[in-house]
Amino acid sequence: MRNLPSTVTILSVPFDRGATRRGAGQGPNAIFGSGLKRKLDTLSIPYRVEELAAPPEMKDEAHNPQLKHVQEVLSINELLAARVYALAETGVFPLVLGGDHSIAIGTLAGLTRHHRNLGVIWLDAHSDLNTPDTTPSGNIHGMSLAVSLGKGDTRLTSIGGAKSPIKPENVVLIGSRSLDQGERDLIRQEGITCFTMQDIDRLGMFRVMEEAIRITSAGTDGVHLSFDIDSVDPKIAPGTGTPVQGGLSYREAHLAMEMLSESGIVTSAEFVENNPLLDRGQTTSRLLVGLIASMLGESIL
Repeated sequence: MRNLPSTVTILSVPFDRGATRRGAGQGPNAIFGSGLKRKLDTLSIPYRVEELAAPPEMKDEAHNPQLKHVQEVLSINELLAARVYALAETGVFPLVLGGDHSIAIGTLAGLTRHHRNLGVIWLDAHSDLNTPDTTPSGNIHGMSLAVSLGKGDTRLTSIGGAKSPIKPENVVLIGSRSLDQGERDLIRQEGITCFTMQDIDRLGMFRVMEEAIRITSAGTDGVHLSFDIDSVDPKIAPGTGTPVQGGLSYREAHLAMEMLSESGIVTSAEFVENNPLLDRGQTTSRLLVGLIASMLGESIL
């Protein structure tokens, strides 16, 4: 049986300065344009839509190649953290649509002000566990989970004010297949559970999701899903700026969403890195509409 949230607020965050390739800022509109509202109407879930305006592009006078566009990232994530916190406090299910994955910094900063012990399921080809000391690119969308664990630049880790830090033992990475050395070291050092694509090949998606649900719900007071579309194989989800071959299949991605819905553990979610400038037609945006619907309770029968 599926568990549907009572009320959903969709936060559209058209921001892509945390990445190298522009275009993910157009991702939320592409998802809406591919039928998200119509799909949600069929689920009979009360919802409303808000948009957080992206900050104007700023000239970084003290350019740091290890923290590109940091002022813009700080600006949008402070706004997002405040809004997500306010929604969580009222019992609404926050559904954030990005934008690049740097917006997870604000989402998680807001959630960890509300939740004292948050679990996180990170579905992504990458772990986003770099810091300014380990990043090979300087792009902050590759640092968002590290920041949420309290690692990295203090301007980023202090977004959202006083909050409960995410505990590494409450984090599960799924679909990883492109990890930098610094990220591998941090995963081992912190004891973060990481199911690579090799693990999914060996164990199957059902077993992996069972374990992820068990780990992230054990002793936590909420579970956040952070879904990067590059977790899916680029053959079926071409619209992303960071494609990595050998990702999740269509059914593996849907099974993950269906199992999360059935578990009833997810209290917030975000879907990021949809880049319509790189898509084939609306292939990726339409896939995301279906995955969001599965996560929110749509079922075949």
